[in-house]
Amino acid sequence: MTSLSVETLAAAAAPITSAGNAQLGTAVLAGIALIILLITRFKMHAFLALTIGSLALGVFAGAPLDKTITSFTAGLGATVAGVGVLIALGAILGKLLADSGGADEIVDTILARAKGRAMPWAMVLIASVIGLPLFFEVGIVLLIPVVLLVAKRGNYSLMRIGIPALAGLSVMHGLIPPHPGPLVAIDALHANLGVTLALGVLVAVPTVVIAGPLFSRYAARWVDIQAPEALTTAPSEAPDREHRPRFGATVATVLLPVVLMLVKALVDIVVDDKANGLQKVTDVIGSPLIALLAAVIVGMFTLGRAAGFTKARLSVTVEKSLAPIAGVLLIVGAGGGFKQTLIDAGVGQMILDLSKSWSIPALLLAWLIAVAIRLATGSATVATISAAGLVAPLAAGMSTTETALLVLAIGAGSLFFSHVNDAGFWLVKEYFGMTVGQTVKTWSVMETIISVVGLGFVLLLSLVL
Repeated sequence: MTSLSVETLAAAAAPITSAGNAQLGTAVLAGIALIILLITRFKMHAFLALTIGSLALGVFAGAPLDKTITSFTAGLGATVAGVGVLIALGAILGKLLADSGGADEIVDTILARAKGRAMPWAMVLIASVIGLPLFFEVGIVLLIPVVLLVAKRGNYSLMRIGIPALAGLSVMHGLIPPHPGPLVAIDALHANLGVTLALGVLVAVPTVVIAGPLFSRYAARWVDIQAPEALTTAPSEAPDREHRPRFGATVATVLLPVVLMLVKALVDIVVDDKANGLQKVTDVIGSPLIALLAAVIVGMFTLGRAAGFTKARLSVTVEKSLAPIAGVLLIVGAGGGFKQTLIDAGVGQMILDLSKSWSIPALLLAWLIAVAIRLATGSATVATISAAGLVAPLAAGMSTTETALLVLAIGAGSLFFSHVNDAGFWLVKEYFGMTVGQTVKTWSVMETIISVVGLGFVLLLSLVL
């Protein structure tokens, strides 16, 4: 896991304000309220809203402006340094997967083997595999046309096919690194990435089954609609099937970084000797940077060259993959700056002090904080980053497993009840041609199920591990 030395030093320093708990609590509420107002009422970009909200938080807490600026910039820099390269590598891998036709090959191969009642399970499998290297919004754009085509050609209820696909994407986004939210939470809480990934998979599998194929039965009854005609034309940008990469090679490339990180986690558990040669090797190849870099390099051959891409075409694909993530990097970085401002103002310690009298388990407290920020801001990533900053002191003294579960509890909370202040809500509504009420009864309820069920399995694991 990447070590954020700047953040560590800042967190260990004296608070930048001497405000009491009441003033700090008011400052936090005011800062978050300002961010919500700027994003929802004034339609301000989340990067600017988080920046202004961080500075306002410092002012409301009575901190000197220069120290607030220092905290924000240190948090922004440390966060981008820790996860920026990983986000970029994930974007490149996702673009290679889409442009080469590898994603289409996965979809077509699985759908050719799935019929009737097996179709929802096939859709959740497709979404989960493709969702590993892709951002949520990119995954939706990639999968929704396929969902609509499958629903139309097979005469399925759109919700019966669509909900499993959305559940697969959402669970990957909220719980599984290398997605930005989980990565930042892992850094903030100094959790072990491999252990978090392994436990995240254990939580994700039953959660996506319940929120996807099982819930889709009820969603299809509540909202029985057909695929919109205007969006059911087949995509034509990817190569034809004869020039696509093979199914096995595509899946192996997508899963390569996950396998490398899991191998590192297993060796760390079994060997637990930093002087051991095997552990030294797995520490290198299983680090997120090397694992994702290896997948990108392998993908250039197994995906790009297999699809007939020239060196120039590969270069263009990489270049086009990086431009769209500029906004993501800025939002994630500003979220890290907001988180560091919370930490340096002493808000994390305030939460720690108050939680002692609340007698609320740390995992539940972390989930509740993430839920509150998710409902307020509409962003799962912002909720994860901010909640991680608030509960960071709770991770002190925790075991490796407990810290990993704390990350997953935050991730589960960040997915709770998507509604009108979430861009994903409107994306799903428009693609599926639903009303606001129909979107709430399907998409919003599904997100809530993921959040609650995910927390349930996290608490269950905490009892047995």
